[in-house]
Amino acid sequence: MRFIIYGVGAIGGTFAASLATAGHDVVGIARGEMLAAIRNNGGLTFRTPTDAQLVSFPVVGAPAEIAFQPDDVILLTMKGQHTAPALEELRAADVTTEAVVCAQNGVNNERLALRLFPTVYAMTVMLPADYVTPGEVICYGTPKRGLIDLGRYPHGLDENVAAIAAAFDSAGFAAFPLQQVMRSKYGKLRDNLGNVVEAALGHGSRSGPLMDAIQAEAERVYAAAGIDWVAVGNADPRRKGLMEMGAVAGITRTGGSSIQSLKRGTGTIETDYLNGEIVLLGRLHGVPTPLNAGLVAIGHELVARGAKPGSMSEAELRTRLGT
Repeated sequence: MRFIIYGVGAIGGTFAASLATAGHDVVGIARGEMLAAIRNNGGLTFRTPTDAQLVSFPVVGAPAEIAFQPDDVILLTMKGQHTAPALEELRAADVTTEAVVCAQNGVNNERLALRLFPTVYAMTVMLPADYVTPGEVICYGTPKRGLIDLGRYPHGLDENVAAIAAAFDSAGFAAFPLQQVMRSKYGKLRDNLGNVVEAALGHGSRSGPLMDAIQAEAERVYAAAGIDWVAVGNADPRRKGLMEMGAVAGITRTGGSSIQSLKRGTGTIETDYLNGEIVLLGRLHGVPTPLNAGLVAIGHELVARGAKPGSMSEAELRTRLGT
């Protein structure tokens, strides 16, 4: 089994470095400054609470550069706004029945993948990691680097699930095969609704009455849509003593994926596929979603004006959301 990590960023970089260090066959697909830095440096600099090392593994710039094999496991680790073109690149590279694992935030990626490929898996990733500097990824999870929920999409278990879970266990993660894995992904989506709040207000602003209201809006939508979900956030009892936030020498945590996008100036943000998913479901099922709709608009404005993380005050954000 070979792991193709499509998107070597915070999550993909942690996966690639961990799996490669554990002796698994890994190929990364990266782009831009990250691709150049890995090639120029002879590997990816990977920092954890216990050490820092330069991890070498093959890296290419596009799927077309890979001769895919039937037992390959393709892990999608790009953000949701980049999934559709990535899947088209895989199809153009003659990917057919290989396992495609959506190790991403949101719940839209799996449906897009299943339209093109028959063997699709959903993976919920609870993994505190940063990618801000090209060629470097920092993972804060300890003693396990992250928690992984995994199952076939839309539901079910099979031999691939067992093999992938075993590989991740060997690489320092705690993997949990789940028959109904999308329950976990909807729980993670509920937590990710704070990503754009953190991007607007700065790291550490993902709790309080405003977040409670944003998540309550999502819960009303879930109820109307008949969506079953399970909490996977900080209150998840699996985290206690298994995967907690550790300190990495000389490093201050940047924050979640959206705050990292603003800090790197990527020109895009994932809000359409996080808060925007709640807005879509609300429209489909007749549930008003003014808070999440407002956050979608704010996310796009932050990107359009090249805003830095924490550029809004809470008073300004509340005014914009009408709270």
